[in-house]
Amino acid sequence: MGSIIKNKYLILRRITQFTILFLYFAAHYWGWKVLVGNLSFSKLFDTIPLSDPYAVLQMAFAGALVSIDLIIGILIVLIIYGIIGGRAYCSWVCPVNLITDLAAWVRRKTHHEKDNLVSTQKIKKFRYAFMIILLIISALIGAAAFEFISPIGIFTRGVAFGLGFGWVWLLIIFLFDAFVLKNGWCGHICPLGATYSLIGSKSIIRVYHNKNNCTNCGNCLEICPENQVLAPVINKKSDFISGIECTNCGRCIEVCNDNALKFSLRYIIKQKGDKNEKNSSN
Repeated sequence: MGSIIKNKYLILRRITQFTILFLYFAAHYWGWKVLVGNLSFSKLFDTIPLSDPYAVLQMAFAGALVSIDLIIGILIVLIIYGIIGGRAYCSWVCPVNLITDLAAWVRRKTHHEKDNLVSTQKIKKFRYAFMIILLIISALIGAAAFEFISPIGIFTRGVAFGLGFGWVWLLIIFLFDAFVLKNGWCGHICPLGATYSLIGSKSIIRVYHNKNNCTNCGNCLEICPENQVLAPVINKKSDFISGIECTNCGRCIEVCNDNALKFSLRYIIKQKGDKNEKNSSN
């Protein structure tokens, strides 16, 4: 029971990811109308549209007409991820996270923790450049460029129609993350991660660090797939992890034995803290 509680966010993330995949599978094979489509374009209960903003942006750059349904779908997604944290998509929804998490586990077990083949400092922001490059390519070829190579699309289509040779691309991502570059695909390349980082940059739900409880053990920095978002806060002050690359995965909370990290509401808690500090100074 203690292990389950310790890994509660991991379990909840897996339940969410597998439920979404199952609903896509059920829509194709049994005609269920709960969630129809894929992670680029879906309909919830055959009524509510959900559109991936980056996929639609590629379409717009490619010269395609964007329907009202797609625009409504984008607005819904922007509101959802703008509130809960944009990159929560990466850790709670995206099926490729199953592969990259497995690669991270293999990396730890085989002691490949350091980025021994590639310097991460030189390419950390490449995903943002890649996001723009793919939009330019979309405009040049008249089609959504990333959709041709997206492992997310390959994975979700594979659930319904079979992977075919798509498994090779997924295997490459696994091997790349496990033995070449830590958090390589999600943390350095994937343009969707860059997109949702920007979408959730002002999100309300964030991890809060309590310095008074923290013993600086470093467990959170070791397990975090985007530990550059933790570094400015850990060892310095009590504050919210506000780095836009944070995926709100909860890994840091699960490994913290000091009860120094927790999910909280960023602006509400900060306003209360500022008010209390002001009152005490008076």
